[in-house]
Amino acid sequence: MANHKSAAKRARQNTKRRAINRMKKSAMRTAIKKLDKAVSEGNKEIALGLYTKAQSLLSKVSKSSAMNKKTAARLTSRLASRVNKI
Repeated sequence: MANHKSAAKRARQNTKRRAINRMKKSAMRTAIKKLDKAVSEGNKEIALGLYTKAQSLLSKVSKSSAMNKKTAARLTSRLASRVNKI
């Protein structure tokens, strides 16, 4: 429990940010799983549409402190190579 007013505010902000970051990461993981499923089935058109969605979510997550920019770039690159192999 926080002893100072500023520490209590910081704790409130951290819980809000944690919830938002978890929500963004969860949506990103779901998009990547859907893309992997489309790639494994061999649906190029569906995979391309899902790739743009996943790429958008990755860049949004990397803008915040939820994920490092280089990690997002690496994941985006790996997803692109998977889609291009179809």
